[in-house]
Amino acid sequence: MGNFKFGVSLRSVTSSFTDQCRRAEELGYDAISVPDHLGAGRPAPFPALVAAASVTSRPLVGTLVSNLPFYNVALFARDVASTHVLTGGRLELGLGSGHMKSEFDDARLPWLKAPDRIAYLRDGLAELRSRLDFSPRLLIAGNSDGVLALAAASADVVGFAGLRQAPGKPPGTFVLDPAAVMDERVTYFRSLAGDREVEYNLLVQRVVVTDDRRAAAAEWQSLTDPEPGVDELLEAPQLLLGTVDEITEQLVRRRERWGFSYITVFDSMMEELAPVVAQLRGR
Repeated sequence: MGNFKFGVSLRSVTSSFTDQCRRAEELGYDAISVPDHLGAGRPAPFPALVAAASVTSRPLVGTLVSNLPFYNVALFARDVASTHVLTGGRLELGLGSGHMKSEFDDARLPWLKAPDRIAYLRDGLAELRSRLDFSPRLLIAGNSDGVLALAAASADVVGFAGLRQAPGKPPGTFVLDPAAVMDERVTYFRSLAGDREVEYNLLVQRVVVTDDRRAAAAEWQSLTDPEPGVDELLEAPQLLLGTVDEITEQLVRRRERWGFSYITVFDSMMEELAPVVAQLRGR
């Protein structure tokens, strides 16, 4: 179980993108990542990472995560290799199997069933290794048995977001997994990873510094879905709610329970979590 490390996911490209990168480093964040989605203002991952590295000196820069079934793997490998060089070797390559059918439709790409997307990710990993003359630091993120099995076999970092598609709801409508589900997913991963040393990343969905944790959990519930209930939300690792000291203690307990030592938050939460980052540095 390693010391805490903190990352920030920058979800859009605007004129302030490089200022956000500098600010993340200034606040003590250890990694700057971008997602891989379609839509107005969404970053093209590799150019964004090169820009982030050009204005910072310490943080890793990476994808959280690249949706490998979007890509021809030969061309993707070329981008990875160039980005590795242009970021001074600070690239952390995050990979996933994709989960948004609407994005594949928008890109006029075939939407494969989950087992086929996972197979594409597995075969793509093998092809990447054959085409690269270095081994990038590799993060594999997902919830399914298949993706977690790939992470257990190959990844330096396993990523958990603890979200799944809400049954019967429009694509992209997600439900937060409660702590008991996270217990099961992490236990499953550990059963496959065995003695391999793997870092555990958690993508936090919300940070609220407050004296009233229950009210913050109820607000999240009102904006998302009636399930899980408020009591379950208070224990869900993906939500950090409370005073700075309470959130600090939550992260310590969650590292003990699930192994989460690498914590990533979205750009809108970067300043909110900064006092906690300062408290946990080096611990």
